Amino acid sequence: MDKSEAPRQRAQGELWLDGALGLLAEGGVEAVTVTALARRLGLTRTGFYWHFRDRDALLEAMVQRWEEKNTGNLVARCEAFAETVSEAMLNLFDCWVDPALFDSRLDLAIRNWARNDPALQARLDAADAVRRRAVTGLFARFGFAPDEAEVRALTVLYTQIGYISMRVTEPWEVRAARVPAYVRVFTGQTPSEAEMARFLARNAPAR
Repeated sequence: MDKSEAPRQRAQGELWLDGALGLLAEGGVEAVTVTALARRLGLTRTGFYWHFRDRDALLEAMVQRWEEKNTGNLVARCEAFAETVSEAMLNLFDCWVDPALFDSRLDLAIRNWARNDPALQARLDAADAVRRRAVTGLFARFGFAPDEAEVRALTVLYTQIGYISMRVTEPWEVRAARVPAYVRVFTGQTPSEAEMARFLARNAPAR
């Protein structure tokens, strides 16, 4: 392949992957077939095989995307600089309100898929353990005792899993208004006006 073609080929590969993730979120893993994907994208089946060896290779790429995006970004937000535990929690909350950081529909689709796939369930369990350690570490960083840090972390994570599994939808204004109370419940501290202003500035939807 000519080097000038490489970026375009990578972009087309991402197109196939994005389309497959859309099918997964809408209809489960059974809906992800090469034929359905080609039809969705308006491309030929032959084009698929330029980017993926077979359907199994596509499924692996989908799981890797989920691991890198959802778990990877969650860990990064837990480790981001913060002067207070409330600011650290707002850093993590970025994941809950910005789909570019954390794809809730994909997380639910992976959890549903894993119910009938033991190998994927093992990877899901491993990812959940990484997330638990990351959020526990967030609390530990601000002086919480190990047992309390872990319970607070589980409260945060289980609350978000509940949001995802119940497919809760809220207008931005409603969710944003509840953020200070959620932070207070999770951390015992109310975020300052300056902390909330920074959180809202980086997350408020464009008008």
